[in-house]
Formats: sequence, C-alpha cells, structure tokens
Amino acid sequence: MPLALTAVAALALSACSSSGGPDSGSASGAGQGTRTVRTAMGEVEVPRAPKRVVVLDTAELDSAITLGVRPVGSTHADVKSGFLSYLPPDKVAGIKDVGEMMTPNLEAVAALEPDLILTSKVRHEDKYDELKAIAPTVMTEGTGFPWKENFQLHAEALGRQAEAKRVVAAYTAHAAKVTEAVGGKEKAAATKVNVVRFVEGADIRIYGRRNYIATVLADVGLGRPPITDRAKDGFSYDVSPEKIDLAGKDADVLLHSTYGDPAKAKQTATLNSALWKSIPAVKAGKVFAVDDQLWIQGIGYTAADKILTQLQSHLTP
Repeated sequence: MPLALTAVAALALSACSSSGGPDSGSASGAGQGTRTVRTAMGEVEVPRAPKRVVVLDTAELDSAITLGVRPVGSTHADVKSGFLSYLPPDKVAGIKDVGEMMTPNLEAVAALEPDLILTSKVRHEDKYDELKAIAPTVMTEGTGFPWKENFQLHAEALGRQAEAKRVVAAYTAHAAKVTEAVGGKEKAAATKVNVVRFVEGADIRIYGRRNYIATVLADVGLGRPPITDRAKDGFSYDVSPEKIDLAGKDADVLLHSTYGDPAKAKQTATLNSALWKSIPAVKAGKVFAVDDQLWIQGIGYTAADKILTQLQSHLTP
C-alpha cells in the first residue's frame, strides 16, 4: 500500500472509532441507522442523518448549501476567492478547505471524520476506493447538464428530500415569472440568446444546449441561435477570435464570461476587435458581461436562482 494511501486509511480508521459528540459523526453511521442510495458506483449505505459532510466539487457544495447543510469540508475551485463568490459568506463560513477540486487532500478529508462524501465519477472516480475507505461516498455520473438529477441524489444522500421538493417548486415558479417578465412564452422563444465563454489556455466557447447554463435558459423558454447546434456533444462550439462573429449570427442577445486572466483568455483583444463590434447584438447594446463563477461554475439551484434574477434584468427594459 502506498504511503499516502496508508496514511489516509489510518485516519479513516481513527474516524470510524471516534466517540465524539453529536456533531462529530462517524464513517459507519453507527447509532443513527443507515439507508441505501443508488449511485453511479452502485448501491451505497449512508447515514440516515449525516452530520459531517465533505463535498468535493462546486455542484455538490451548491446542493448542500441550498438544502441547508453546511459541509465540514469542501474543495475549492480554481479561483482566487476560494469558494465561489456567489455563495453567501455566512453559509460557507467555517467550512474547511480540503484542496483544489481535482486534487483533494485526502488526509485533510479523513481528518475531518466525515460520515458522508459527495462528488462525481467524472471528477474523482480514480480516488473512489480511497474515499470510500474514509466514509460512504456518493458519486453522480457527471456534472453540468444533469444537475437537476444530481441534486435529487444529493438530497437523498443528505436526507433532505422534503427540502429539495420546496427548492424545485420555488425555482420553477421563479423561472415562470421571468418568462412572463420578458413578454411571455412566444416572446421568450423568439429571443435568441447566446452564451460565450473566454477561457485561459483554450479557444473561445460558444455554449450549446447540453450544459448547465443552457438548461436555465431553456427553463425560461428562451430561444438559441442555430450555431448552438454545432456544439460538440451539445456542450460547446469552440472558435478563435477571428471567427467570433459566428457567436453573433442570428443572436439577439449575447452573454459572455471569462475564466482566468482576461488577456490570456483572449477576452480583452476580442472585445476590442472590429469583428466583435460589428456583431448586431453588440451594436444594439444587447451584450452583457456575466460572472463566470455564478453562470458557469456554480451548477446548482442557489446559482440558478441568482441567474434567473440577472436574466430578467438583462432581458427587460
């Protein structure tokens, strides 16, 4: 057994034998009973009322906060602020940072004595054996597009199904109000919206129809330009700055965000280019910069609710 894995296993054993107070939890769920949830890795026995939850991705953190659960630990996204800035500061206060999202510090995770870990196969399948040695680990298959289904699994694992039902109902009602605010279903469908993301170290992404933000736009009933149908696997159609005009083709509204340094992400040069300025939506003043952490990275109902509010502001006079 590698040294790092040995250390994690030892810490996990210590967590299992802990006899702390009611908030300390235990990896076995002893004393409170367990229940079975079906995950991307098969059936997993989880505590009926987990008290010490660690989340390893932004979607899982959003889900927990949305459901009224403050994790004892969470990974951080690759942003200077650590936890994504749209999350209420009082809700993330006291959460232990256990490392960068793709490379969590498993010793730090084990030291928190969690009784439940939430993540996904696409992020941490290679670490599953180590994680489940620490605590019951619930993995979704992926992230992004299936966020609503993932949220339901998170709620089931956390024992918060009733809260989840209320969250979904409130979001659905909010989306319907935004639809009416922009002029009703027909007007919404006739309004073609494109989302452009400038990414440091990559081409510019024109988002398709199979990703998180696309589902929020669809919930409002907004239209999408034909260019979105060129997206690879429905996720994004990537272009160079020299082809940025494709983002504006048949688009009534452009929303853009930036991941990383604006200059290195080609945002600065692109937005100052004649080609960008020639796009009809730009000329019409129907272009809006949006927060990447909220619109792209958040992936959950707390983020989506804030996005709906901003969408209404951008799309109404």
